[in-house]
Amino acid sequence: MVGLLIGGYCSSGSAATLNMYFEKEVDQNMGRTKHRPIAEGIISPKNALIFAIILAIISFLSLLLINNLLSALLALGGGFFYVAIYTLYLKKRTIQNIVVGGSAGAFPPLVGYAAISNTITLEAIYLFVIIFFWTPPHFWALAIMIKDDYAKAKIPMLPVVKGVENAALQIFLYSILLILVTTLTILVSPSLGSIYLISSLVLGIILIYRSFRLYKSLDRSEAVSTYKYSLLYIFLLMTAVMIDSSVNFLEF
Repeated sequence: MVGLLIGGYCSSGSAATLNMYFEKEVDQNMGRTKHRPIAEGIISPKNALIFAIILAIISFLSLLLINNLLSALLALGGGFFYVAIYTLYLKKRTIQNIVVGGSAGAFPPLVGYAAISNTITLEAIYLFVIIFFWTPPHFWALAIMIKDDYAKAKIPMLPVVKGVENAALQIFLYSILLILVTTLTILVSPSLGSIYLISSLVLGIILIYRSFRLYKSLDRSEAVSTYKYSLLYIFLLMTAVMIDSSVNFLEF
């Protein structure tokens, strides 16, 4: 756990710092990001870059020496995907930026699984898939909230290019797909049972309901509500995973 926490913390910090390093001008044009330290000039880009590299090295070494090579490579790969694929390439080129780029945010379950077991199984892949399909409704709700900011920064987020109605429809459809994915997870994971199944169904139904309300109203306040609930949703769903797998382990 020590290696995983240090490695995960430093890997996330490194990727976030590199994101701010490469997007200084973009951050300065958005209300949500204009007070980030590089954008405000509190920290110089050079010092931030050095800091990011040091964090990446600490992350890799802690996971390698305390855990294993597989988890270290996965953490490094997740950071690389976030910075190189999403930030530098996809973000300003396609409305599918956060769909494909969401893969970076789905790496942590793989890192955690590999750090403990030194392998990747179908269970771990399903956790990856859950985060992958959760990202679009989560992030597009945010994009609706701050659509004007993205338009000002010339970032082709879905609500900016296709409109709020299209984005709200996509959120609704992805929410339906997400409940199917989370429910199917129980078929490939012997460590999950009724606690997880009931939790995933209840949480998923609420997400579908909220996304449907957003689609019908196209109101910013509904986007804010959907965004906030998406954060609670993923926290409670992963909590259910931990509780159910722990209960089944103790019974075994």
